[in-house]
Amino acid sequence: MPNPGNIIGGHKANLHNPNTSEESKQHSREVLEREFEGGKTEKFSTAGSQGGGQANPKNVEGGLKAAMHNPNVKPETKEQLKNRLKKDDV
Repeated sequence: MPNPGNIIGGHKANLHNPNTSEESKQHSREVLEREFEGGKTEKFSTAGSQGGGQANPKNVEGGLKAAMHNPNVKPETKEQLKNRLKKDDV
């Protein structure tokens, strides 16, 4: 069975993708609203997750580091990410 969080994430990504059609975005909005209460992931967490809406610190760290190496991320945003890594000590 597909992970509901992955389904929600895919539809949310579609909504923010400038290369997808408005028809596709409308479909994603409808699915999120109809099946996932607008895309609220808290209700659809899986048994294997850490629960309580807590992010895995290693996943957060990996995501921040990946964004810092992404050529599409603005330099000022990369600086903010760098500061967050230092501040949170993740």
